[in-house]
Amino acid sequence: MAAVQVFYTTVLAFTLGVALRTVLAVPLAFAGLLVVIGAALLVIIRRYGASPALLLICAAGVGFSLGVVRTDYAWSQLGVSPLVAAVGNKITLEGVVAREPERREQSLHVYIKMGDNLILVTTDRYEAIAFGDRVLVTGQLLVPESFTTDLGRTFNYPGYLRARGVEYRMSFPDEVVVLNSAQGNTVLAGLYSFKETFISALARVLPEPALGLGVGLLLGVKQSLGEEIEDAFRTTGIIHIVVLSGYNLALVVTFVTVLLSFLLTPRPRVVLALLALALFTLLVGLSATVVRAATMAALALIAQAFGRGYIILRGLLFAGVLMLVWNPWLLMYDIGFQFSFLATLGLILVAPQLETLFVEGKWMMSSRQFFIATLAAQVAVTPLLLYHIGEVSLIALLVNVLVLPAVPFAMMLTFITGVAALVVPAVATVSAYPTTLVLTYIIETAQLFATVPYAAVPVPQFSFGWVIVAYAVLGYVVYRFTRIEKTDITAEDTKQYSDWVIEEESAVVARVEKRKAAV
Repeated sequence: MAAVQVFYTTVLAFTLGVALRTVLAVPLAFAGLLVVIGAALLVIIRRYGASPALLLICAAGVGFSLGVVRTDYAWSQLGVSPLVAAVGNKITLEGVVAREPERREQSLHVYIKMGDNLILVTTDRYEAIAFGDRVLVTGQLLVPESFTTDLGRTFNYPGYLRARGVEYRMSFPDEVVVLNSAQGNTVLAGLYSFKETFISALARVLPEPALGLGVGLLLGVKQSLGEEIEDAFRTTGIIHIVVLSGYNLALVVTFVTVLLSFLLTPRPRVVLALLALALFTLLVGLSATVVRAATMAALALIAQAFGRGYIILRGLLFAGVLMLVWNPWLLMYDIGFQFSFLATLGLILVAPQLETLFVEGKWMMSSRQFFIATLAAQVAVTPLLLYHIGEVSLIALLVNVLVLPAVPFAMMLTFITGVAALVVPAVATVSAYPTTLVLTYIIETAQLFATVPYAAVPVPQFSFGWVIVAYAVLGYVVYRFTRIEKTDITAEDTKQYSDWVIEEESAVVARVEKRKAAV
């Protein structure tokens, strides 16, 4: 148990170190001294023994200092580019499109890699630009600036882009010229090409708006929904279904492992499942939510291969720390990371307590199950949701209970229809009917309930201190129900709970998209 306590203490201290250094100037020498002292004490304690309290203090000091040092290094990488002298001027840049372009309602977002710099170029949505293209752009180089959303919240746009590796941007340049193609990673290029082919095949048999929702559910391409349907999904609190989460990845892993169970022994099966997981993660994009879910799924598969137990809470914390080590800006600036982590934490810690309150006995997949899972996630994210977004859906629980049972069928039918459209188009025309029916049910349910008066209500702006108070109270309530070490629920215990991760990043981006295009 001491090792478990050290793990939790170190993780929490590391996270605190990242958070404080992100917003405050912590002397690096002080952090380094804490690392040295803490490490030395840990060695002495391990050799000669000491009280558990001293051990935890040392672990906290080392974890906190490492978080400060990692974030300080990230700060040192900013503002050192030669481009800093060109900010505000009209310049010509040449680089390679390093990520799959994001086609929005009004624009196309292109990430161009030039040396060590990643520049976000916002241009006309109909520009024929693809991943791996070498492009020449001419326009005014800018640094992102914070702005106020339509609900009165300040959106930290510089931090938002910093978490994505972007320090400079160019809005609607005067000229965009594609010099040549196929300059990017061949594996990614192949995956993106397959995605476009798959979507094109679906478009031949599925009508809009069912097509947009099907692609969003299966591949996370929410830009195809259209502004009206996105607004309805946000109002009714189901925008998360078109943001890929652990649920989508779990379906991929389950499908591959079941398919291979007839052909291979467990360990080779796990290796191929990990490969499929990696390819799917690359295919749908490396958002914080997808990476978090993929890391947790990979840890579960590795534990399975070696016959070890997998504890979801530890897996979540370990995945979170790995992501912060790779990119410390995620913690404070990536809203998707924050909501994904908290929603999953709610499913792990809050859902089992709600289960005992509503009814005792064996879990079963039912409306009650969806209600509890949705309520647990909502409880976990609501304080931060109100702070960032400033709006809460009053009918989210009801609509989620009505819609979520249909999501697995919609995803499965969309996948079958897409594969059939690629291989046997005649079969696709038949499977398209039930696919369209299920997808239309989800859309019309959202649109119907979005018209309910006061379906979503705004909340006055408040300070972040109240968020801290809210989570302190929530944490105390959960602690009163069960101690942390007794809440290490295994995957077997929670396998029937779908990972309904509510990533409100999509809601934020959709709300301020027009404003971003204008600035």
